Amino acid sequence: MVPLSILDLSPITEGSDAGQALRNSLDLARHVEALGFRRYWMAEHHNLPGIASAATAVALAHVAAGTSRIRIGAGGIMLPNHAPLLIAEQFGTLAALHPGRVELGLGRAPGSDQITARAVRRNLLGDVDQFPQDVVELMGYFQPAEPGQAVQAVPGAGLQVPIWILGSSTFGAQLAAYLGLPFAFASHFAPAMLLPAIAIYRERFRPSPQLAMPHVMLGVTVVAAETDAEARFLFSSLQQSSLNTPAGRGFRISARSLCARDPRRRAGRRRCRRAGDRAARPRRVRQPHRRRGIDGDREHFRSRQAQAVVRDCCGSLWAPAPGAMITVSAAAHS
Repeated sequence: MVPLSILDLSPITEGSDAGQALRNSLDLARHVEALGFRRYWMAEHHNLPGIASAATAVALAHVAAGTSRIRIGAGGIMLPNHAPLLIAEQFGTLAALHPGRVELGLGRAPGSDQITARAVRRNLLGDVDQFPQDVVELMGYFQPAEPGQAVQAVPGAGLQVPIWILGSSTFGAQLAAYLGLPFAFASHFAPAMLLPAIAIYRERFRPSPQLAMPHVMLGVTVVAAETDAEARFLFSSLQQSSLNTPAGRGFRISARSLCARDPRRRAGRRRCRRAGDRAARPRRVRQPHRRRGIDGDREHFRSRQAQAVVRDCCGSLWAPAPGAMITVSAAAHS
């Protein structure tokens, strides 16, 4: 069984607020932890009225405190927005509080528009071209401190928080391969680059103290419903978000667009996953674009913004809340 994980943006629905969105995220994390999901990541985005996970480390602290086993992490932190030392301290603090559960995914996109990126950074010294150097600097802060080391991450030094490289192109694949780090590919919005990026990553991978073999995780969007028509209806929320965000218009998912029917009428089989959101256990499974993996020995899912339902690692059927993204690992997890 391919292990499954969750990447959550903590969506704020119409008529709700960020506090409720973050409480919903904790509820979802507890639910998927009980189902046996591997990890629960949250993403950094700024100046988006429909997303509550901007202060990613703080949101993760909330989720980690309310769960006990599932790995928690960022998917990801947009490193050009931050000083590597501060990120090391933030995630070092999380790792000190929750040993063995914290991971850190790093990306080089701003996680916002250019105006917001300027406000986040306060100046233009945060350069995406410095991303490789910033990653190496950050990795160093998680190593044991050397005698006389002038700058240390406290907490952070010696905790060796696992680092992932996130990407939607071959750039991230090359960097992850060179540094010997696991690679998470955003195939939910860059499906055309999936195969080239994974091929480059596997071909150029160099073993490191963190990782002996290539390790890939794929992001796919999953929408679950009782019927194809209902799935298309639920999927329209994502389409609306995609259309509104680039245009600079604020967007919050409508409770109506997330609900075609009340899922509570079958106790024990259905439950409301978010305030205004609806998720149901489907009677049948339809798997999208299924094929053999890059090596010919593993399956992966290629997303083309399709509606899909996948099996969770407990063997039961689970339908995520609309707007949640399931990440499907294409390699064995450590």
